[in-house]
Amino acid sequence: MRAMMRSAVLGVVLVGSVTAAPVASAAPCTASGLASTASGVLGEASGYLEAHPGANDVLTAAATQPPEQARDAVRAYFTAHPGEYLDLRRIAGPLTDMRNQCGISVSPVQLATLLETMGS
Repeated sequence: MRAMMRSAVLGVVLVGSVTAAPVASAAPCTASGLASTASGVLGEASGYLEAHPGANDVLTAAATQPPEQARDAVRAYFTAHPGEYLDLRRIAGPLTDMRNQCGISVSPVQLATLLETMGS
């Protein structure tokens, strides 16, 4: 559950703030392409956050905070750590490319909700 919340907050941070030019190698505009892309992004983000405990902590805490407080805490952390922000933007790049190429935007929150619904 905690990993799901962290992924949800990370998704808001990454998907909501990333802009990049589309690339020819983006995944196909299909459910499987989206799942594959999201899986890769979340897997890489997971490893990155494990190696960067400060970012991991602020995103984990933000998952349980009121939205304004979470946004302010995340913004303050990444303003003080711009290299980590840029790293996470790079990690999110494939989702941004897919959004630009396919005109779809699915956050980790939406994916988690879908999987949770299917499991019920």
